[in-house]
Amino acid sequence: MSKGIVIRSTGSWVDVLVGTTVIPSRIRGKMRLIHENETQPVTIGDQVSIQIQEDETGLITDVAERQNCLYRRAAGRKVGKRQILVSNVDHIWIVQAILQPKLNIGLIDRLLVACEAQEISAGLLINKTDLVSWHDLPSVEKLADSYQDLGYPVILTSAKQSHNLDVLRQQLSGKTSVFLGPSGVGKSSLLNAIDPQINVPVEEISQKTRKGRHTTAHATLYPLSDGGSVADTPGIREFGLLDIEPWELAHYFPEFRSHIGNCRYSGCTHDHEPDCGVKDARKLNIISLARYDSYLNILYSLRLGTSDTGR
Repeated sequence: MSKGIVIRSTGSWVDVLVGTTVIPSRIRGKMRLIHENETQPVTIGDQVSIQIQEDETGLITDVAERQNCLYRRAAGRKVGKRQILVSNVDHIWIVQAILQPKLNIGLIDRLLVACEAQEISAGLLINKTDLVSWHDLPSVEKLADSYQDLGYPVILTSAKQSHNLDVLRQQLSGKTSVFLGPSGVGKSSLLNAIDPQINVPVEEISQKTRKGRHTTAHATLYPLSDGGSVADTPGIREFGLLDIEPWELAHYFPEFRSHIGNCRYSGCTHDHEPDCGVKDARKLNIISLARYDSYLNILYSLRLGTSDTGR
């Protein structure tokens, strides 16, 4: 029996790093029955036990208890199940582009809620600063400041111009990190610029739709030359939250927390109830309108049990 870490999963096959050797492995059938509420029993970042077969492939027999995991509501035929994207991570970087495709604040807030709910530290990478004009730069910096004021680290980057890549390398060093965001925002390009040995395939955005194409088909965990590792993930268009009740949602908005105790009702959802401390804070502009609107959009999707693009 050998132990290793899952560094890539394609569904039917899983690559497990055992020491310095990558072993293509399958998942024992009964594990799928045990994890029937999940789309896949294992994900990248999992510590697993494998049996080496005669053909030198592996059979995954067990998954160690996870330190944490980021998951979402599965879509399509598996709707309602939990899709675990990555496990055992130190930090998740939500990657957005200033343009091409344009920045999506609603999706940022939805992903931050998932990280808060699943107790994983998170920050924001705003990429493609080379595309921003001097006229628009102050609004981008204001947005960055607004998230930093909430306690989320923000780095403005350009893979093309190597802007702030040294800052990002320092943040990644010695940690297991994740790049998460829509297609075309430059997740793979940032990885290649940070560490050329990784050499992730990249593709230009569609000139017709101005949106990213899915170049990264499967999540992969890459080791970094300076220590640590980064997971590059496929682009996401929507993110359905699971295991969050409507009355819980406000607790995952950091700026709401100190006002929740001022509400008349203990189960206040802060959208229609009278004597609401959160709504009073919004009226006083202590809570921004953009964040409150994001909160309401997520709240309504939780009530409907749907996914949302955040747009």
